[in-house]
Amino acid sequence: MNRTQSISFQGKNIFYMDFSNLKSEQEIKSVIEESKSFIHRQAQGSAISLANIEGMHFNSQIRDLFQDFVKANKPYMKASAIIGVSGLKQMVFNGIMKMSGRDVKSFDSENQAKVWLAAHH
Repeated sequence: MNRTQSISFQGKNIFYMDFSNLKSEQEIKSVIEESKSFIHRQAQGSAISLANIEGMHFNSQIRDLFQDFVKANKPYMKASAIIGVSGLKQMVFNGIMKMSGRDVKSFDSENQAKVWLAAHH
């Protein structure tokens, strides 16, 4: 199954990253590397992305991977949204946003996130 893809929604191209239900650091790292490869080929300030982390395993190594990933993507991003941030992940997410200087909007559903990305960017 493809975990990264470019999707068209209301005339906008959104880069979708599916980390949902991934349990191993290696699986997560693989999606991050695939995503980085795509994002870093975009013009600076142009990429629109949506990440799904519902049911994904989290630990300190994975937090560090995400922190580096989010920070490295900053120059390329126009807008980013995420779904699946709840409970303890909310605290980790807030910390990553603070450390990376990024503003990634969190949503409860994929559709809400897509609507926001398309309408505001």
